[in-house]
Amino acid sequence: MKYKKNNKEKIRTDKKAYKSVKQRILVYAGRFFATLGITIVFLVAFLYSVMFMLVHGPSPKAADLFVMSVRETSAIGFLANLFYSEDEIEQIIARNSIQDTDKVTNTDLVVIEPDDNTGTDNDEKEEQQEIEVIDISGATYTGKLMIVKDPSRVFVGTVEAFYKGSGQVIADMASRYNAVAGINGGEFVDGENTYTAMPVGLVMTDGVIRNGNENTTYHVTGLTYDNVLVVGNMTGKQAKEMGIRDCVSINNSIGPFLIVNGEAMDVSGVGGGLNPRTAIGQRADGSILLLTIDGRQASSLGASFADLVYIMQEYGAVNASTMDGGTSTQMYYNGEVINQPYSPTGPRRCPTGFLVK
Repeated sequence: MKYKKNNKEKIRTDKKAYKSVKQRILVYAGRFFATLGITIVFLVAFLYSVMFMLVHGPSPKAADLFVMSVRETSAIGFLANLFYSEDEIEQIIARNSIQDTDKVTNTDLVVIEPDDNTGTDNDEKEEQQEIEVIDISGATYTGKLMIVKDPSRVFVGTVEAFYKGSGQVIADMASRYNAVAGINGGEFVDGENTYTAMPVGLVMTDGVIRNGNENTTYHVTGLTYDNVLVVGNMTGKQAKEMGIRDCVSINNSIGPFLIVNGEAMDVSGVGGGLNPRTAIGQRADGSILLLTIDGRQASSLGASFADLVYIMQEYGAVNASTMDGGTSTQMYYNGEVINQPYSPTGPRRCPTGFLVK
């Protein structure tokens, strides 16, 4: 009897201890979530106050920079609408962009020396075809510039088939083509419905139109069979007549031409705001420049279109164009992504990319 009594008392004690621990856990959990909720409220209020000061402060440039930067981000583009009407936003975009051009690349400006390896050994040949990667930095950005000395190594890679579904990150696309390097390419369907395997505009590989048609005019960036980078507005038929073997397209508002025939395009205002960027260019000697700029991070806010023009000019580009940016921006080399994409889950999937054999 004494044993049973002691056992019951022990059970009652254990129950009390369990209730006490449970109550303490609930109290701590309540305090934690209350503190978290208050922190989130204060953080939202603080961010709203910062945005309000940017928009209504004394600097019109700061307001334009805020609007242009967030409008290029599908996830937070709505923030601009908290302070401006659609008409006001359109006016801001109009005065802070690169106007499109009717100029098309003059391929005679690029002179590629013939690849004559007679009398050279393998080491010398590899030296002539090497890939160089350079760290790039500016006041608001850091990034990577890849110089591919042999332009014949650069081509447009794609997903296996274009469809209303999910594309591939450039690392996987490069692996499928057995490519050593690459950057993301042209635009894809991104709106109420996003299909990262469905490109926008003209896409050509090996001279064949994979997306688009011969009669519509597109904003084109591509390479000819003579390995010259061509930028310009043209139809699919005109692209074929120019001898373009590979190309992609992107809307001028998010992927403007930067340099055409050695002439930098005029950048108005803040030039698209600060964001992650991808671009491709070519020097007069034929070397291809592949550029990625990290953005939306504490260590790198991002670059404007004017920054891209400056970088491309600094490294000798005679023709250059912007590719898709934001979470799409990614550079792959020798088995790894070497830039810092803006995404906690890694680079965004894409339908096309400029790859290096």
